[in-house]
Amino acid sequence: MLLDVKNVTKTFGGVVANKEVSFSLQEGQIVGLIGPNGAGKSTMFNMISSVFSPSSGEIIFRGTRIDFLPAFQVAPLGISRTFQNLQVFKNMSVIENVMVGHHIQTKTGIVKAALLWPSAKKEEKKIYEKAMQCLRFVGLECEVDSKAGSLSLGKLRLLELARALATEPKLLLLDEIAAGLNHKETMEMSNIIQQVNENGISVCVVEHDMDLVMSICDHIVVLDQGMKIAEGTPKEIQSNEEVIAAYLGADMDEKEEGV
Repeated sequence: MLLDVKNVTKTFGGVVANKEVSFSLQEGQIVGLIGPNGAGKSTMFNMISSVFSPSSGEIIFRGTRIDFLPAFQVAPLGISRTFQNLQVFKNMSVIENVMVGHHIQTKTGIVKAALLWPSAKKEEKKIYEKAMQCLRFVGLECEVDSKAGSLSLGKLRLLELARALATEPKLLLLDEIAAGLNHKETMEMSNIIQQVNENGISVCVVEHDMDLVMSICDHIVVLDQGMKIAEGTPKEIQSNEEVIAAYLGADMDEKEEGV
């Protein structure tokens, strides 16, 4: 088991964001975490990536309990993520943004880096080459020297994905990676996510675009008001009456009318 979430609860004062949520993710899977606004999806992502800790319960990654670890210790274990609200350095170049992501894998100390020791230069070259690989993978190789702040929303989403991949994750958390994208951009993002998975990286995606979720996910977990109300294959989720009532009703009705 790659990731095991066990009876996780998170409260903020008197507000319960997640209540006794349990689910697991096996190596090689793409798992969707869906639900209406306020269901607790991003809160769950924040706990898995150790932005904050659960109020109770356990989160186990590759056999190691991580729910009490700080974020800087969790990332090197193999968890990387993107954010619903883009977290890029807009005054830095595209290549510099991705190189920042790869620095968690480096071994060069501050002194060696400051004195430009040969080992530091060699490692910096390796980081640059790795960053270029990530940019080519997402199709941003022509934007290497562009300022991140000059990119369109679609390219910014790809940039954040490239930076997340630069950390060489075992598990990639994608928080509404298709938000704000047009149909063509969403299709391209869907293809890239599937390629990421084919390259051996497991993926957990929070997303409101049901076409994307249903087309790429092996397994789906549904949250509503902080609690898990269903999980299963895309086909099982599409036919689950509780899910339809809570979240998918309008979308499913529209599709049936169009058939």
